[in-house]
Amino acid sequence: MKKIIVPVDFSLYSENALRTAAMFAKQHDAELIVVHMLELSNAIASVPNSYVQEETVYYFKIAERKFKEFLDREYLSDVKITPIIKHYKIFAELNDLAVAEEADLIIMGSLGASGFKEAFIGSNTEKVVRTSEVPVLVVKGMPVPSMFKNAVFACSFSDNDIVPYKKAKRLLATLGCSLKLLYVNTPYGEFLTTKQQKDKVAQFLEKTKTIDPVLEEVAFVDDLSVENGILEYAKENSSDVIVMGTHGRKGLAHFFNGSISEDIANHAKKPVLTIKM
Repeated sequence: MKKIIVPVDFSLYSENALRTAAMFAKQHDAELIVVHMLELSNAIASVPNSYVQEETVYYFKIAERKFKEFLDREYLSDVKITPIIKHYKIFAELNDLAVAEEADLIIMGSLGASGFKEAFIGSNTEKVVRTSEVPVLVVKGMPVPSMFKNAVFACSFSDNDIVPYKKAKRLLATLGCSLKLLYVNTPYGEFLTTKQQKDKVAQFLEKTKTIDPVLEEVAFVDDLSVENGILEYAKENSSDVIVMGTHGRKGLAHFFNGSISEDIANHAKKPVLTIKM
């Protein structure tokens, strides 16, 4: 891991993400690219008028001062930081920066379980998740206290899940984190017998050319809903992070029928790592 992008708006939630990113950076000698997205109206930013240009410079100077104060933290003292202030027409353009910088990860903060819908779905974080070609780690509430050791990747084991699974496996391997596959069987929708579940997962592992984990190390859970099965498994098995695939269309696109991905993102108290399919 060489580069981590951290968008900040000077809030407590973005500082939680920054603290988490600093820990990751120290562990892996990575550079932090800390980005403040300055939102200026098109009228101010584009009209060729000397007065308007002065206004633009004025707002940039304010942002620079706040940015400098925000980055004056003891926990950043041994971390290589590249601060960037950008005027963005749409927040989703962060993906262009991530691709240009060849970033390994984007880390963002959120309000946590109680207010996550407002902060994630239909917000800047949701836009980044929807458009980012780079994995996005959403920190829920408090900063992540230590490096991840156990991750759970729940999916339907379809062909669409192959790419995000491979990406997740590579990324988490660099973090020294194990990845557990999870299949949740419910009495609604596509109910599968034990043999059908194992056959489906075995076919998936064969397509991904996965040797480790073997079929016996994949978790199978029966529950009344996929969402509850994932959340309960993550809680009972001390998973540090929940990994999810996203199509990048309507917010957190569904790898299950319905809005399971969005529900998990809303209700999970643990960090959520999203990877584009």
